Amino acid sequence: MTSQTAEVTPTTPEGTDLLTVGVEEEFLLVDPHTGAAVPAVDLVMEQVPPELRGQVEREFQTSQIEIGSPPGLELRSIRHSLGVLRAALADAAERAGVRLLAIGTGPVDGPVPPVVDKPRFDRMIERFRLLVPGPGNNGMHVHVGIPDPETGVQVLNHVRSWLPVLQAVTTNSPFARSEDTGYASWRSIEWEHWPSVAPTPFLESHEHYERLIRQLIASGVMLDEGMLYWYARLSAKYPTVELRIGDVCPSVDDAVLVAALVRALVATALTDIAEGRPAVNTDHHLLVAAHWRAAHDGLEGDGVDLANGELRPAWELLDRLVDRVRPALEEHGDLAEVTDLLGGLRRHGSGAARQRAVFARSGRLEDVVADVARQTRG
Repeated sequence: MTSQTAEVTPTTPEGTDLLTVGVEEEFLLVDPHTGAAVPAVDLVMEQVPPELRGQVEREFQTSQIEIGSPPGLELRSIRHSLGVLRAALADAAERAGVRLLAIGTGPVDGPVPPVVDKPRFDRMIERFRLLVPGPGNNGMHVHVGIPDPETGVQVLNHVRSWLPVLQAVTTNSPFARSEDTGYASWRSIEWEHWPSVAPTPFLESHEHYERLIRQLIASGVMLDEGMLYWYARLSAKYPTVELRIGDVCPSVDDAVLVAALVRALVATALTDIAEGRPAVNTDHHLLVAAHWRAAHDGLEGDGVDLANGELRPAWELLDRLVDRVRPALEEHGDLAEVTDLLGGLRRHGSGAARQRAVFARSGRLEDVVADVARQTRG
């Protein structure tokens, strides 16, 4: 929610057409015995190694903690950073007597932990009251460098119709309040309670983007630009676009796959812009429907084909996305790894499918929590 983790936001290096990418991940802190969320962020922060503290932040609730990878050109650098940070944070959580979960929201019922004591968060609670989303709402944000804000706005127009597909890939929160919600991403449903959460509108220009921000703040639905919770936006601090549609991924493999697809999607948009191909202005209400369907079905069900509004298997839509961005994957040297990671995703299923498979075998959410903790650490 805060998107302020140190050094996460990348820029495009001069003299190259390759794009840097950085990843933010939010995690849940839970009781190791019950799996319920616990307000332990201060205890865990005390246990984080000093050399990594610049890449670890408190989040909105005291049951959450966030990491940010340094930006990189190569997927292996993102993989290494996320692996090191996840392992260190899991160790820190254990020393603090809790467990770290890469999960969209808390699966086990329990008290909602309080919000972190910050003046900005206090103002949010005063303004929006009971919109605090359960025991912790944990997402993944991917930053990709862009040359300038005007181009960035055009990128947002080009990528918006593909975001439901990426949302389906990341679904990782089927359980809440100790039961199956019927959704693959319950985090998405909780998250939409905030009035500034929405698909990115089709934008005329950077001036239009900034005007909408001013108007939304004036309306009261946002305190500041940091509360612009569109599924894709420009960074307020850095020359990047930030795609923030997904649940936090259960494993590093999943996170690396999503980062690669996001970068390739942005690179493809930049190519289209340079070659004069216009963005498709997908109807807003159909886009809302596609995002709801992605949250409901995830990768194992159907998705909305935004070309005609019909339902298609979500995997078919994902394959179509991969074909669309294949040249960019090749240019960045990511195609072989993405192909391998997609094979693993097809075999093992989304995070939501994995959680449900564990629960189907044992009937115990404690086993689901243990399996997510194992994937989190890697």
